[in-house]
Amino acid sequence: MRLLTLLTAAILPLGVAVPAAATPAIWKWRPVHSADGMASAWGKVAISQFGYVVYGNLEDTRGKGCAWAVLRAQDARNGRWKVYGFYNCTPGTGTFRKNYGSVLQIKVQVCRGTSKRPTGECSKQKTIMTQGG
Repeated sequence: MRLLTLLTAAILPLGVAVPAAATPAIWKWRPVHSADGMASAWGKVAISQFGYVVYGNLEDTRGKGCAWAVLRAQDARNGRWKVYGFYNCTPGTGTFRKNYGSVLQIKVQVCRGTSKRPTGECSKQKTIMTQGG
């Protein structure tokens, strides 16, 4: 019985190991800061079953207003850009997630604003994913 347990323990790690080709592609993006340095966003983009998923963190400092992460994605079918915004109005770090279908590229921009819309102090747009790259 003890020998069987040892053999099972030796074989189990081999059966659980996932080949490198089977792991999903993930693009990590470094922090992007608003122009005034009061807001930051960072995260990753992963391939999902239906396209891509952006997982992000949005940090707001004790400044006035809210931190905004504005995502722009270019649709692979018609080339049009779709824009989605996420905001955090409390000091600290919040998270966001956005699912996309077939896109050519995804960009992020970090701004300051109100709870209704970004109003200024925006960073430059940063490309966080390009199809085929």
